[in-house]
Amino acid sequence: MRDGIGQRVLAVLAFSGIVLALAIGVWRYAYDQGLDQLAARGQADLALAGDRLVGQLQRYRDLAVLMADHPVISIAARYGVTDGTRDVLVGAADKTAALDVLVLSAQGQVMASVSGNAPMDLGGYPFVKRALRGALGWGHGPAEPLTQRAFFHAAPVFNDAGKVQGAVVVVTDLNGIDYNWRGTNPAAFFTDKAGEVYIANRTELLFWTRAEGAAGLIPPTGVPPAFSAQRVGPHEIWQLGWGPYLPGEALHLTQALPVIGMTGEVLLDVTQTRALAFAQAAAVAALCLAFGSLLFLASERRRTLAAANVQLEARVAKRTVALRDTNEKLVEEASVREAAQVALRQAQDDLVQAGKLSALGQMSAGISHELNQPLMAIRSFAENAVQFIERGKPERAGENLTRISEMSQRMARIIQNLRAFARQEDIAQDCIDLHKVLHAALDLTAGHREAAGVTLHWDARPRDIQVRGGEVRLGQVFVNLITNAVDAMAESPMRELRVDAQCDGDQVSVTFRDTGPGIEMPDKVFDPFYTTKAVDQSSGMGLGLSISYGIVQSFGGQIRGANQDGGGAVFTVILEAGAAKEQAA
Repeated sequence: MRDGIGQRVLAVLAFSGIVLALAIGVWRYAYDQGLDQLAARGQADLALAGDRLVGQLQRYRDLAVLMADHPVISIAARYGVTDGTRDVLVGAADKTAALDVLVLSAQGQVMASVSGNAPMDLGGYPFVKRALRGALGWGHGPAEPLTQRAFFHAAPVFNDAGKVQGAVVVVTDLNGIDYNWRGTNPAAFFTDKAGEVYIANRTELLFWTRAEGAAGLIPPTGVPPAFSAQRVGPHEIWQLGWGPYLPGEALHLTQALPVIGMTGEVLLDVTQTRALAFAQAAAVAALCLAFGSLLFLASERRRTLAAANVQLEARVAKRTVALRDTNEKLVEEASVREAAQVALRQAQDDLVQAGKLSALGQMSAGISHELNQPLMAIRSFAENAVQFIERGKPERAGENLTRISEMSQRMARIIQNLRAFARQEDIAQDCIDLHKVLHAALDLTAGHREAAGVTLHWDARPRDIQVRGGEVRLGQVFVNLITNAVDAMAESPMRELRVDAQCDGDQVSVTFRDTGPGIEMPDKVFDPFYTTKAVDQSSGMGLGLSISYGIVQSFGGQIRGANQDGGGAVFTVILEAGAAKEQAA
């Protein structure tokens, strides 16, 4: 157990180390890529700033070249200043926003100027010496008392023979050039050969210098601020502490500007680049950790399932014998249950048959009377027919024989109904004629009704009403209901039985109404062994209505019992209509 936990801890630690190394690698790669993109944008910005500065300064160079060819300037350099010389210089300075325009002699002496504050001898300045040698000269420095930062362009003035006879110097105020750049991003500045910042879009950088061998700049006070530099691949990163308007960590880029003798430099904030690299590394680490967590959970789940599977197999193996014994017992119980079901079905069939035989026993007196009357009549008609033949009255004898035939048909119908009622019937259901079954049941109970003095109200006209059921079983239900109604009216002063059959759509209802005392407990009338008959009566086990209820239920129908408002009971048998039926009148 402890070995497994230790292995899992080592695996987690190893995976965490791999994720950490991968995150560091992703951060370094993303940081390098971000620095490359930042450097590309910074070089473009630096080139644009340099081109802008050079373009602005070249306007004054072109002014110096143009003024050197002016006739008034040539006369002033050769012969001295005239009355119109200063007007030309002032007009040129006003139109070009030049700080000052000077005319020098061949020895570097100032012949004329716009401000009148220039030193009288400029021959010692390098840019003046270059111009007096016949080339364009430029330089920067203070122009006291006009400005501390000025840029000078010097152009030679030639005579007709092509010799230098003087020079024109155009002085540019650098404060006016970089004034429009202040506050723009990124921080850009331009240093001269001595390392001094002479032009910048941040005023706090002006006149800073880079000490020899130092990577950063030193302010004019001489106290260097917080600074450090490091190389990240081909890039140089400065960590600065130079105020709120300069980045704390910046990418340093440079570009030489030989046209003006300066070097352009730019500081690009790398905070967003570093943050983006951190975000990418964190995203990769999060994905790896999430994936690793899923793998760990999956492995733990698999290990748990494997352990549970081992336990389950052990339990299954342990309970196999018990299940086999239980299965054998269940098979034995199932065979016993099947035998009990067969016996139950047989008992139910026997109970139905017994119910029919019991009904026949109750109706035996009436049936005997029904058979005895035709027999006595047949005997009487036969004796009369013999006498009529002896007296020579054959027509009267034929009438008696016809009556004998009718009596025999009546006996045959009664016997046929008895046979049909007493025979066994399978459970198969067919479409049967309701009127035929009801007529047979009334025939079977005719003797019982007549003996009890019950008057029958029934429309005996044939009607085509088909229902689904069994002819014999449905006849048994009707016989039981008629017999119970006759027995119930034994003590009633008025004994009437009304039978009606109605067809309503897909249902057919048959109602039996008597004038007896009604049902004592309607909710228990269909319970087995429930009866209201006296104990000394030959019938009265209380199974007739229970059997009838089961038979009607097997047909998909219903049987209901209730009391009438005016007295007496009413039983309704509801059956499913067959294919062919006729609506009741």
